Amino acid sequence: MQRYLDGESDTVAAGMWLGKALQGGAVVYLGGQLGAGKTTFCRGVLQAFGHVGAVKSPTYTIVEPYEAAGVSVYHFDLYRLGDPEELEYMGIRDYFDGDAVCLVEWPERGAGVLPLADIMVSIEVQGAGRLLVASGATPRGQQILAQLSEYETD
Repeated sequence: MQRYLDGESDTVAAGMWLGKALQGGAVVYLGGQLGAGKTTFCRGVLQAFGHVGAVKSPTYTIVEPYEAAGVSVYHFDLYRLGDPEELEYMGIRDYFDGDAVCLVEWPERGAGVLPLADIMVSIEVQGAGRLLVASGATPRGQQILAQLSEYETD
């Protein structure tokens, strides 16, 4: 599925749109160049769970945990990761339990250590806005996106 995003508010709204369907946990990979809006999208996902307040990119801490509406949401930014093995030292596998929502920016930097994504989101600069492309990479991810497509047509 594709969606054109015309500015920051559209990017947050797209994150909220996806976040509403992530009940029960999912792993979401976020791709796109630096400054494309990945963290802004994550803010929308967190707002869908009722989070209010700042959402910062965890570039230096690697992970920022949130508890919202009884759900654990983990926002990862692997941009500064030197070696995927560093993730093992921080106990990365503990974050990816079945009920948590894990949002992973720069997932290619954790290749071989991260679990597979349920949903892959790409945000790319296109003209004055952004193009969001989302695809289901597992049956769970496909089910989530299919459910969202049904909501759009209602």
